[in-house]
Amino acid sequence: MNSALATKTSLTRSEFRLHHPLRVRWAEVDAQNIVFNAHYLAYFDLGITEYWRAIGLTYPDQLVYADGDLFVVKSLVNYHASALYDNQLEVCARAARVGNSSITFTLAIFRGEECLVDGEVVYVFANPATKKSVPLPARLRDAITNFELPS
Repeated sequence: MNSALATKTSLTRSEFRLHHPLRVRWAEVDAQNIVFNAHYLAYFDLGITEYWRAIGLTYPDQLVYADGDLFVVKSLVNYHASALYDNQLEVCARAARVGNSSITFTLAIFRGEECLVDGEVVYVFANPATKKSVPLPARLRDAITNFELPS
């Protein structure tokens, strides 16, 4: 990516407890020989999936309830530099905010210590039939708190 187009970030790997390795595959690279921009959201999704595993609540088995499921309501991606074919990356995730019915994740993708991409994904816990928000289950809230703020 042209450095004139890149934005700066202050995020570091040490700000995250969840680090998941990822190697860029050939199919993820576009005609510019860099990872196609939409793949970064898929990388974010992978990071969040691994976050659920890390806190001990897998999706959908332990995160979908009769009265609630998680729905993405916002995704934001900031591009700082480009990943290339065969780069070894780390997808990092943390629950930055836990509200009454929502969770905001901060995510970043690193190549070594260089942050290539960062962003956020906001989920709302809602009733699948009515699509109305409902409070996060205590089990989920507790699992996030215990992971993010270990004693």
